[in-house]
Amino acid sequence: MNIFDLSYPELEAALIEMGQPKYRAKQVWQNIYVVLVGSFDEMTSLPKTLREQLNEKFQFGSLKTLVSLNSSDRSTTKNLFGLADGQQIETVLMTYDTRRTVCFSTQAGCAMGCVFCATGQMGFERNLTVGEIVEQVLWFARALKDQDDRLTNIVAMGMGEPFHNYDNTMAALDRLIDETGYNFGARRITVSTVGLIPAIQKFAAEKRQIKLAVSLHAATDDLRTALVPLNKRYPIADLIDACRQYTELSGRRMTFELALIANQNDTPEQAHALGKLVRGMLCHVNVIPLNPTTDYAGEKSNRERVDEFKRILESYGVTCTIRMRRGIDINAGCGQLRKTADIPVDSIA
Repeated sequence: MNIFDLSYPELEAALIEMGQPKYRAKQVWQNIYVVLVGSFDEMTSLPKTLREQLNEKFQFGSLKTLVSLNSSDRSTTKNLFGLADGQQIETVLMTYDTRRTVCFSTQAGCAMGCVFCATGQMGFERNLTVGEIVEQVLWFARALKDQDDRLTNIVAMGMGEPFHNYDNTMAALDRLIDETGYNFGARRITVSTVGLIPAIQKFAAEKRQIKLAVSLHAATDDLRTALVPLNKRYPIADLIDACRQYTELSGRRMTFELALIANQNDTPEQAHALGKLVRGMLCHVNVIPLNPTTDYAGEKSNRERVDEFKRILESYGVTCTIRMRRGIDINAGCGQLRKTADIPVDSIA
């Protein structure tokens, strides 16, 4: 059993069943989530006999680092992790200025099928467990701690659709936010969805402090359906209504994300349509030139077209940021994460 899959009450029950006093659960919990140990053997505040018991009964995590790659500018690190059942996922750490952001995966593969996304191109394998999600974040938290550094932001923007694995994703984030454990600030966490309306509505009703981002990618149904097949089920008008409900209910600003593809969704017509769609809404728009993937022929927008897209949006009173493309040389950018297909064989540990 993976120790990271246990909630605090489950850990407490397991230790009592092992004949340990109740207070040991708090000690084990804090070793994992506060001290950020990398094994049971590092829990030196515990008796040796208990550490031996823990090693016998539990597995300290299930992630095996198969590959770790650094971008040429040293701002991005990508890990390919092997899971216990042979599945593989990728997790990314981005470092710039004072920010240290981990981008974690919620699924092995993805069922959404966005045509320009490497994860969507590989199809869906399975949902990740709570422990598999939590462990990705803590792996990089431990690595940064060894450098006297720490995470500043967490984003659910890796492989998979977080809201397709809603319960496990939210349970994992609750675990990371827990004041008795890792105690990470909810307002420094962002969850990105391609637009599962029922999950957006559920997320809004729960009134979480976690930020919401929606991968929109187009402002008209015909184009968005061609890029994001889920749009057939949840068309733009309904999606925007759900997003407006979210901002009104939560009082929080949300973000729309667009990967700009040359001569497709980067046109003035699309910019005007988007401006009309979201003007007056409590939102922000992030645009980024498309990152390349092996199975999609579309090209990234050039700077002139991106700047014009931003100018048009701002003419509607919509704030817009042009995001930097990072980690492209190691296929660690938005939409580039997948299994070993894009990784040189001689890089695999």
